[in-house]
Amino acid sequence: METFNLLQPYKIAEETFVIPWALEAPPVGHFPMNSMVIRGAEPVLVDTGAPAVRSQWLEAAWSVVDPLDVRWIFLTHDDRDHAGNLLPVLAECPNATLLTTWFSIGRMADEWETPINRCRFMIDGDTIDAGDRTLVAKRPPLYDNPTTRALFDPKANVLWAVDTFATNVPTPMPEMAALSPDEFRGGQFFGGSLVSPWVALVDAQKFRTVVTDFQHLNAEVIAGCHCPVLRGPQIPEAYDLLRQLPEIPPWAEFTQADLDQWMAVAESSVPPEQPRPSET
Repeated sequence: METFNLLQPYKIAEETFVIPWALEAPPVGHFPMNSMVIRGAEPVLVDTGAPAVRSQWLEAAWSVVDPLDVRWIFLTHDDRDHAGNLLPVLAECPNATLLTTWFSIGRMADEWETPINRCRFMIDGDTIDAGDRTLVAKRPPLYDNPTTRALFDPKANVLWAVDTFATNVPTPMPEMAALSPDEFRGGQFFGGSLVSPWVALVDAQKFRTVVTDFQHLNAEVIAGCHCPVLRGPQIPEAYDLLRQLPEIPPWAEFTQADLDQWMAVAESSVPPEQPRPSET
Protein backbone atom coordinates (compact mmCIF):
# COMPACT_ATOMS: atom_id res chain seq x y z
CA MET A 1 0.00 0.00 0.00
CA GLU A 2 1.48 3.33 -1.09
CA THR A 3 -1.55 5.27 0.14
CA PHE A 4 -4.27 4.56 2.65
CA ASN A 5 -7.52 6.44 2.97
CA LEU A 6 -10.59 5.59 5.00
CA LEU A 7 -13.47 4.22 2.91
CA GLN A 8 -11.08 3.55 0.03
CA PRO A 9 -11.01 -0.23 -0.57
CA TYR A 10 -7.60 -1.87 -0.68
CA LYS A 11 -6.57 -5.31 -1.85
CA ILE A 12 -5.37 -7.77 0.81
CA ALA A 13 -5.29 -10.97 -1.29
CA GLU A 14 -6.38 -12.25 -4.67
CA GLU A 15 -9.89 -10.88 -5.39
CA THR A 16 -10.23 -9.80 -1.74
CA PHE A 17 -10.59 -6.22 -0.54
CA VAL A 18 -11.04 -4.49 2.82
CA ILE A 19 -13.25 -1.42 3.08
CA PRO A 20 -11.60 0.51 5.93
CA TRP A 21 -13.21 2.91 8.31
CA ALA A 22 -12.23 4.01 11.83
CA LEU A 23 -13.65 5.82 14.82
CA GLU A 24 -11.74 8.24 16.98
CA ALA A 25 -11.63 6.80 20.48
CA PRO A 26 -9.97 9.31 22.80
CA PRO A 27 -7.88 8.85 24.83
CA VAL A 28 -6.79 5.51 23.32
CA GLY A 29 -6.46 6.47 19.64
CA HIS A 30 -8.73 4.97 16.99
CA PHE A 31 -10.70 1.76 16.50
CA PRO A 32 -10.92 0.25 13.00
CA MET A 33 -14.43 -0.41 11.67
CA ASN A 34 -13.83 -2.50 8.56
CA SER A 35 -15.76 -4.75 6.21
CA MET A 36 -14.69 -6.93 3.28
CA VAL A 37 -15.51 -7.81 -0.33
CA ILE A 38 -14.60 -11.08 -2.06
CA ARG A 39 -14.97 -10.50 -5.78
CA GLY A 40 -14.56 -14.02 -7.25
CA ALA A 41 -17.01 -15.90 -9.46
CA GLU A 42 -19.91 -15.23 -7.08
CA PRO A 43 -19.05 -12.00 -5.26
CA VAL A 44 -19.53 -11.85 -1.51
CA LEU A 45 -20.00 -8.86 0.79
CA VAL A 46 -18.73 -9.63 4.29
CA ASP A 47 -20.72 -7.34 6.60
CA THR A 48 -22.36 -4.12 5.43
CA GLY A 49 -20.66 -1.28 7.28
CA ALA A 50 -21.98 1.36 9.66
CA PRO A 51 -24.98 3.63 8.98
CA ALA A 52 -22.94 6.70 9.99
CA VAL A 53 -21.09 6.49 6.66
CA ARG A 54 -23.78 4.82 4.58
CA SER A 55 -23.42 6.72 1.30
CA GLN A 56 -19.61 6.58 1.39
CA TRP A 57 -19.63 2.88 2.28
CA LEU A 58 -21.99 1.99 -0.56
CA GLU A 59 -19.88 4.00 -3.01
CA ALA A 60 -16.76 2.21 -1.79
CA ALA A 61 -18.33 -1.24 -2.10
CA TRP A 62 -19.66 -0.60 -5.62
CA SER A 63 -16.22 0.62 -6.70
CA VAL A 64 -15.04 -2.97 -6.15
CA VAL A 65 -18.03 -4.93 -7.42
CA ASP A 66 -21.22 -4.21 -9.35
CA PRO A 67 -24.13 -4.62 -6.92
CA LEU A 68 -26.03 -6.59 -9.54
CA ASP A 69 -23.21 -9.16 -9.50
CA VAL A 70 -23.23 -9.65 -5.73
CA ARG A 71 -24.42 -13.19 -5.03
CA TRP A 72 -23.90 -13.49 -1.26
CA ILE A 73 -24.04 -11.17 1.76
CA PHE A 74 -22.37 -12.80 4.76
CA LEU A 75 -23.54 -11.09 7.93
CA THR A 76 -21.19 -12.02 10.75
CA HIS A 77 -23.65 -10.71 13.37
CA ASP A 78 -26.32 -8.07 13.77
CA ASP A 79 -24.43 -5.27 15.58
CA ARG A 80 -24.87 -1.87 13.94
CA ASP A 81 -21.27 -1.60 12.75
CA HIS A 82 -21.75 -4.87 10.82
CA ALA A 83 -25.42 -4.80 9.79
CA GLY A 84 -26.03 -1.04 9.66
CA ASN A 85 -26.44 -0.86 5.88
CA LEU A 86 -28.08 -4.23 5.34
CA LEU A 87 -31.41 -3.02 3.96
CA PRO A 88 -29.92 -0.64 1.35
CA VAL A 89 -27.45 -3.36 0.36
CA LEU A 90 -30.26 -5.88 -0.10
CA ALA A 91 -32.16 -3.31 -2.17
CA GLU A 92 -29.20 -2.62 -4.46
CA CYS A 93 -28.19 -6.30 -4.73
CA PRO A 94 -31.38 -8.02 -5.91
CA ASN A 95 -29.52 -11.20 -6.86
CA ALA A 96 -27.88 -11.68 -3.45
CA THR A 97 -28.76 -14.20 -0.74
CA LEU A 98 -28.23 -13.17 2.87
CA LEU A 99 -26.14 -15.67 4.86
CA THR A 100 -27.27 -15.19 8.45
CA THR A 101 -28.77 -17.01 11.43
CA TRP A 102 -32.21 -17.47 12.96
CA PHE A 103 -31.21 -15.52 16.06
CA SER A 104 -29.79 -12.63 14.04
CA ILE A 105 -33.07 -12.22 12.16
CA GLY A 106 -34.91 -12.13 15.47
CA ARG A 107 -32.52 -9.61 17.00
CA MET A 108 -32.88 -7.30 13.99
CA ALA A 109 -36.68 -7.49 14.07
CA ASP A 110 -36.92 -4.66 16.61
CA GLU A 111 -35.70 -2.29 13.88
CA TRP A 112 -36.61 -3.84 10.52
CA GLU A 113 -38.09 -6.92 8.91
CA THR A 114 -35.44 -8.98 7.16
CA PRO A 115 -36.80 -10.61 3.96
CA ILE A 116 -36.77 -14.25 5.03
CA ASN A 117 -37.23 -15.46 1.45
CA ARG A 118 -33.76 -14.08 0.66
CA CYS A 119 -32.03 -15.70 3.64
CA ARG A 120 -29.99 -18.84 4.11
CA PHE A 121 -28.89 -19.93 7.57
CA MET A 122 -25.16 -20.50 7.95
CA ILE A 123 -24.02 -21.62 11.38
CA ASP A 124 -20.70 -22.78 12.83
CA GLY A 125 -19.08 -25.32 10.50
CA ASP A 126 -21.38 -24.74 7.54
CA THR A 127 -19.95 -24.14 4.07
CA ILE A 128 -21.22 -22.29 1.02
CA ASP A 129 -20.24 -22.89 -2.60
CA ALA A 130 -19.40 -19.47 -4.06
CA GLY A 131 -18.53 -20.77 -7.52
CA ASP A 132 -14.74 -20.67 -7.53
CA ARG A 133 -14.34 -21.17 -3.77
CA THR A 134 -15.99 -22.86 -0.80
CA LEU A 135 -16.37 -20.55 2.19
CA VAL A 136 -16.47 -21.83 5.77
CA ALA A 137 -18.34 -20.30 8.72
CA LYS A 138 -16.58 -20.61 12.06
CA ARG A 139 -17.33 -19.50 15.61
CA PRO A 140 -14.40 -17.23 16.59
CA PRO A 141 -12.74 -17.36 20.04
CA LEU A 142 -13.81 -13.81 20.97
CA TYR A 143 -17.13 -12.12 20.24
CA ASP A 144 -19.50 -9.55 21.72
CA ASN A 145 -22.66 -10.95 20.15
CA PRO A 146 -24.03 -14.52 20.46
CA THR A 147 -24.75 -14.80 16.73
CA THR A 148 -21.15 -14.18 15.62
CA ARG A 149 -19.48 -16.33 12.97
CA ALA A 150 -16.14 -15.75 11.26
CA LEU A 151 -15.61 -16.56 7.57
CA PHE A 152 -12.66 -18.46 6.09
CA ASP A 153 -11.80 -18.51 2.39
CA PRO A 154 -9.42 -21.47 1.80
CA LYS A 155 -8.76 -20.44 -1.81
CA ALA A 156 -7.26 -17.07 -0.85
CA ASN A 157 -6.24 -18.29 2.64
CA VAL A 158 -8.00 -15.26 4.11
CA LEU A 159 -9.79 -15.37 7.45
CA TRP A 160 -12.32 -12.72 8.43
CA ALA A 161 -11.93 -12.93 12.21
CA VAL A 162 -14.77 -10.47 12.95
CA ASP A 163 -14.04 -8.99 16.43
CA THR A 164 -11.24 -11.36 17.42
CA PHE A 165 -7.86 -9.54 17.34
CA ALA A 166 -9.58 -6.17 17.89
CA THR A 167 -7.12 -3.45 18.80
CA ASN A 168 -6.87 0.27 19.22
CA VAL A 169 -4.39 2.00 16.90
CA PRO A 170 -2.69 5.41 17.24
CA THR A 171 -3.86 6.32 13.75
CA PRO A 172 -5.80 4.39 11.08
CA MET A 173 -3.53 1.97 9.22
CA PRO A 174 -3.98 -0.91 6.76
CA GLU A 175 -1.51 -3.42 8.24
CA MET A 176 -0.85 -4.50 11.82
CA ALA A 177 2.89 -4.52 11.02
CA ALA A 178 2.86 -0.72 11.34
CA LEU A 179 2.38 -1.05 15.10
CA SER A 180 5.36 -1.22 17.44
CA PRO A 181 5.76 -4.48 19.41
CA ASP A 182 4.42 -2.78 22.55
CA GLU A 183 1.45 -1.28 20.67
CA PHE A 184 0.70 -4.66 19.14
CA ARG A 185 0.86 -6.56 22.44
CA GLY A 186 -0.99 -3.92 24.45
CA GLY A 187 -3.63 -3.51 21.78
CA GLN A 188 -4.39 -7.23 21.65
CA PHE A 189 -4.91 -7.40 25.40
CA PHE A 190 -6.91 -4.16 25.51
CA GLY A 191 -9.07 -4.91 22.48
CA GLY A 192 -9.75 -8.49 23.53
CA SER A 193 -10.76 -7.47 27.05
CA LEU A 194 -12.90 -4.64 25.70
CA VAL A 195 -14.77 -6.75 23.15
CA SER A 196 -15.15 -9.85 25.33
CA PRO A 197 -14.86 -9.01 29.04
CA TRP A 198 -16.32 -12.44 29.78
CA VAL A 199 -13.00 -14.02 28.78
CA ALA A 200 -11.71 -13.38 32.32
CA LEU A 201 -14.39 -15.80 33.59
CA VAL A 202 -13.65 -18.79 31.36
CA ASP A 203 -11.58 -21.90 31.92
CA ALA A 204 -8.20 -20.99 30.41
CA GLN A 205 -7.45 -24.47 29.10
CA LYS A 206 -10.83 -24.82 27.39
CA PHE A 207 -10.40 -21.39 25.85
CA ARG A 208 -6.94 -22.29 24.53
CA THR A 209 -8.43 -25.37 22.88
CA VAL A 210 -10.89 -23.13 21.03
CA VAL A 211 -8.06 -20.78 20.00
CA THR A 212 -5.96 -23.67 18.68
CA ASP A 213 -8.92 -25.00 16.67
CA PHE A 214 -9.37 -21.55 15.10
CA GLN A 215 -5.65 -21.31 14.37
CA HIS A 216 -5.75 -24.67 12.59
CA LEU A 217 -7.58 -22.95 9.73
CA ASN A 218 -4.00 -21.93 8.79
CA ALA A 219 -4.95 -18.57 7.34
CA GLU A 220 -2.12 -16.66 5.69
CA VAL A 221 -4.00 -13.34 5.94
CA ILE A 222 -6.30 -12.32 8.78
CA ALA A 223 -8.63 -9.34 8.47
CA GLY A 224 -11.28 -8.19 10.90
CA CYS A 225 -13.73 -5.46 11.67
CA HIS A 226 -11.67 -3.89 14.43
CA CYS A 227 -8.07 -4.59 13.45
CA PRO A 228 -5.60 -3.86 10.67
CA VAL A 229 -4.60 -6.84 8.52
CA LEU A 230 -2.40 -9.53 10.09
CA ARG A 231 0.24 -11.39 8.11
CA GLY A 232 3.39 -13.48 8.52
CA PRO A 233 4.94 -13.95 11.96
CA GLN A 234 2.39 -11.63 13.57
CA ILE A 235 -0.30 -14.27 13.06
CA PRO A 236 1.14 -16.90 15.44
CA GLU A 237 2.14 -14.10 17.81
CA ALA A 238 -1.45 -12.84 17.85
CA TYR A 239 -2.71 -16.34 18.63
CA ASP A 240 -0.18 -16.67 21.45
CA LEU A 241 -1.38 -13.38 22.95
CA LEU A 242 -4.97 -14.53 22.55
CA ARG A 243 -4.25 -17.67 24.57
CA GLN A 244 -3.02 -15.51 27.45
CA LEU A 245 -6.13 -13.36 27.59
CA PRO A 246 -8.07 -15.28 30.29
CA GLU A 247 -5.22 -14.62 32.72
CA ILE A 248 -4.80 -10.91 31.92
CA PRO A 249 -6.34 -8.54 34.52
CA PRO A 250 -9.63 -7.12 33.18
CA TRP A 251 -9.52 -3.67 31.66
CA ALA A 252 -10.56 -0.99 34.16
CA GLU A 253 -13.37 0.99 32.57
CA PHE A 254 -13.36 4.77 32.40
CA THR A 255 -15.45 6.31 35.17
CA GLN A 256 -17.41 9.51 35.73
CA ALA A 257 -14.25 11.00 37.24
CA ASP A 258 -12.51 10.48 33.89
CA LEU A 259 -15.39 12.13 32.06
CA ASP A 260 -15.35 15.08 34.46
CA GLN A 261 -11.63 15.52 33.84
CA TRP A 262 -12.06 15.38 30.05
CA MET A 263 -14.88 17.92 30.17
CA ALA A 264 -12.78 20.26 32.32
CA VAL A 265 -9.93 20.07 29.82
CA ALA A 266 -12.34 20.65 26.93
CA GLU A 267 -13.91 23.66 28.58
CA SER A 268 -10.54 25.19 29.38
CA SER A 269 -9.63 25.10 25.69
CA VAL A 270 -12.75 26.92 24.48
CA PRO A 271 -12.51 30.73 23.98
CA PRO A 272 -14.74 32.67 26.43
CA GLU A 273 -17.06 33.93 23.69
CA GLN A 274 -17.93 30.40 22.50
CA PRO A 275 -20.47 28.08 24.19
CA ARG A 276 -18.95 25.62 26.64
CA PRO A 277 -19.12 21.88 25.72
CA SER A 278 -21.29 21.30 28.79
CA GLU A 279 -23.77 23.89 27.51
CA THR A 280 -24.27 22.44 24.02
